[in-house]
Amino acid sequence: MMLIVLGIVGCRGQGESQGNVSIPPGVTDKEIVLGSSLALTGHAGYLGTQTLRGAEAYLRQVNEEGGVHGRRIRILARDDAYDPPRCLANTQQFIINREVFGLFCYVGTPTTLKALPMVDEARIPLLGVFTGANALREPFNRYVINIRASYYEETLAAVHHLVEDLGFTRIAVFYQYDAYGFDGLVGAELALQDFGLEPVARGSYIRGTQNVEEGLARIRDSEAEAVVMVGTYGACARFIRRAGELGFDPVFYNVSFVGAEALARRLGTNHAQKVIMSQVVPPVPRGRQPLQSSGVDVEYVRALQRFFPGEPASFAGLEGYLNARILVEGLRRAGPHLTREGFLDAIESIRGMRLSPDLVFTFGPRDHQGMDQVYFTRLVEGRFELFEDWEVLHP
Repeated sequence: MMLIVLGIVGCRGQGESQGNVSIPPGVTDKEIVLGSSLALTGHAGYLGTQTLRGAEAYLRQVNEEGGVHGRRIRILARDDAYDPPRCLANTQQFIINREVFGLFCYVGTPTTLKALPMVDEARIPLLGVFTGANALREPFNRYVINIRASYYEETLAAVHHLVEDLGFTRIAVFYQYDAYGFDGLVGAELALQDFGLEPVARGSYIRGTQNVEEGLARIRDSEAEAVVMVGTYGACARFIRRAGELGFDPVFYNVSFVGAEALARRLGTNHAQKVIMSQVVPPVPRGRQPLQSSGVDVEYVRALQRFFPGEPASFAGLEGYLNARILVEGLRRAGPHLTREGFLDAIESIRGMRLSPDLVFTFGPRDHQGMDQVYFTRLVEGRFELFEDWEVLHP
């Protein structure tokens, strides 16, 4: 670690801290380069691929129009396969080799948290992380820009519906045994405390596996009425399928990171379970329906169809698209004389940026989370669709 720190300090000595602020790393007269470490393969590969394509769909459009202040934006993406050491190695290369202006569109809690100390040490912006982890929000970190709501907000809203609308008191938690899963577990526990409750059972599995049997047995024995699920799509799908085979039929609630489309594909249409999921972006238009309306969801689908023909729209892709929208807005506001600190100041100046009727982004000097909206969707005929009537989930 000492060599890493020395390397970063050495980079600072050649860059902004020595007054050469007119040309920060990753910036030329014609280009701005951003580094993205995310899962492009492995058991979270769908999430990383969709997030990256959503971001690139907007950035390619911006580049066609001449970029930002004459600079085109390029993403230098490296696969970390949702593996924390690989994410750390990618981030080290970005920073120590002075390859990028900032970090962008990271995916996952354990991976991003592994790289977070380097973000602080290098004082490099990190914008748009596909995770709702509280550790990226508290304590406040000037160099981390979150676009989406937190897992605490997701689980709080879900638990309140489960208890208040459905009258459930027996709620269990199934979680991935790492920083991501622990964050969702704590969020669920805090939400249940509002009602004087605690999980009736806790079951876990190891990241990268689908060994859900032990956790399923513990939760099934508890006779839970609902299960809060904080995992990835493969493990959660296996848990739900096996529960059905065993005649265990609670409401299965999944947080946004699970990946709606990937989970739906694995569950298919031949199941009777009640599966719901919170989202931090609005649903995208379905299939090839006419794109007559306006709004950021329609803009995303149009851009995706243009630059990635045949690629289906997704919640994760829309989140990546929104990351890119905020990135570009910050770069525009920062002006032609771009610096990292100036870019962060520009992001903090965004107030009431409305991209859809119910999608408004606001940041501030002590507020680096752009939106707090949480949407709820229900699995219907192989697709997660928006719903508001929780009574349809009643036993």
